[in-house]
Amino acid sequence: MKDKQTEGKTTVSVEDTKQGGEIYGRWPWVEPEVWTEPMLKALEEGVRGGKWFSLIDKVSSKKALRAAHKKVRSNAGAPGVDNETVEQFEQEAEKNITEMSEQLKKGTYRPQAVKRTWIPKPGTQEKRPLGIPTVQDRVVQGSLRLVLEPIFEKEFAEQSYGFRPGRGCKTALRRLSALLNVGYTWVVDADIKGYFETIPQEKLMRKVEERVSDGRVLELLRLYLKQGVMEGLKHWAPEKGTPQGAVISPLLSNIYLDELDHEMVARGNQMIRYADDFVILCKSQAEAEQALAYVREWMERAELTLHPEKTRIVDATQKGGFDFLGYHFERGYRWPRRKSINKFRESIRRKTTRANGNSLNEIVKEINPVIRGWYEYFKHSIANELENLDSWIRMRLRSILRKRHGGKGRGRGWDHFKWPNAYFARLGLFSMTAARALIVQSRRGG
Repeated sequence: MKDKQTEGKTTVSVEDTKQGGEIYGRWPWVEPEVWTEPMLKALEEGVRGGKWFSLIDKVSSKKALRAAHKKVRSNAGAPGVDNETVEQFEQEAEKNITEMSEQLKKGTYRPQAVKRTWIPKPGTQEKRPLGIPTVQDRVVQGSLRLVLEPIFEKEFAEQSYGFRPGRGCKTALRRLSALLNVGYTWVVDADIKGYFETIPQEKLMRKVEERVSDGRVLELLRLYLKQGVMEGLKHWAPEKGTPQGAVISPLLSNIYLDELDHEMVARGNQMIRYADDFVILCKSQAEAEQALAYVREWMERAELTLHPEKTRIVDATQKGGFDFLGYHFERGYRWPRRKSINKFRESIRRKTTRANGNSLNEIVKEINPVIRGWYEYFKHSIANELENLDSWIRMRLRSILRKRHGGKGRGRGWDHFKWPNAYFARLGLFSMTAARALIVQSRRGG
C-alpha cells in the first residue's frame, strides 16, 4: 500500500484501503507490523524460485520483536536459566528489544540453554519433560515465527490441524465425525514415538531451505536446534529434535511432516493430523493396511518411528474403538477418553477437599469455570458420561457439607434429601446435563 504524504501527514487512498483490507481479510492472523500488503501480495502470487531472501531485517525489526514480546507477556510462563521473569523483562522491555535487535542484525545473538523440568502427565503417574527457554529467547523465537509462519502456512495441507492459525482440535474433530458418518470406519490410529525429540535436524533444515534462503535466518534456526539443555547441574546439547518448549518448535514440527500430509492426499487417503498424533480413515480393512504400510515406509525414510503400542488398525463400528484428541470413538458414539476424565476429576478434587474452609458459594464459583471449560470441549459426548460427572461433583460437595455437620465419609444416602440437586442448582452450580439438554432442545426446535 503506497502512502501519500500531504503537508507532513500520511494519508491513504480509498482504493488502497479497499485493496489492503481485502488481502488482510484473507490473512487475518498475520502480524501487520511484519507482513505488509506488498509482502502478502508476493506470498499469494509466488516469489521467484519459490524462496524468500532478506528476511533477517524483518526478524530483527523492533516492530516484530515488540509484537512477539506482547505474545510472550500475555502467555506469562516461568523464568529460564537466567532466572529473569516476564515481569523483570517488561521493566526494561524497550532497552532489551533494542539490544536484541542490534545483536540479530550483527549476527551476534546467541540463545541460552533451555531449563528442563519434569511435570506430571495428565491422567497417569508418569512425568514428561518440559523445556523453559529464557524470556529473551521466547521473544526472538516469536519474532522468527511471525516472519516464517505465513511462508509455510500457505503450502500446508488441509488435513493438518495442530498449532495452525484458525484451526484446532474442534475443527479436526468435526472432520473426523463427518468421515465416520459416511462410512470411513476402518481407522489407522497412529502415534509417532518421541516425535519432537527425534526429528533429524539436518533433514528438517533442508525442508526449511526449500522456502528460505536468508543465511542469517537459517543460522539462527540452527542455533536454536543446537540449543543446550540445562537439567539440574547437567548441561548437554541435543543432536536430534526441536528445542523443548520453544515458541518455534510447533511450526518446525509441522514443516517436517508436511511432506507426509501431501503424499497421503496424493494417494487419496483421508488423514487427520494434530501434531504427531494422527488417524487415517478408510472404507475397508485392506485400504487401512495399505495406508499403514505406506506410512511405515515413509517414517523409515524420515528417520522416525511409529509407536508400536499406540499404532494399530481399528474397526470403529466394533467394540474397542479408538482415542483421538481427548475423545473415545466407538460404534457411532463418542465420549471423553479415560485420561481426559481422570484429569478433570483431579482438577475438581483439588478444589473440593472436605477440609476446604471456603463457603460453598465460593467453592462453586471456583469450580464452575473448570466445569464449563471442560463441558465446552466435551459437550458432544453421549449424555450418560456427563450425567455421571455431574453426580460425582455433587457427591464431592455433599461430602464437604456432611463433614461440616459432623459426619464422616462421602456424601450419600440421606444427604441426597438434605441437599438435593435443586439445592446446588440454586447455588449456581453449572450442570453439564442441563446445558446439554438445552442444546438438544434447540436442535429439535423446542
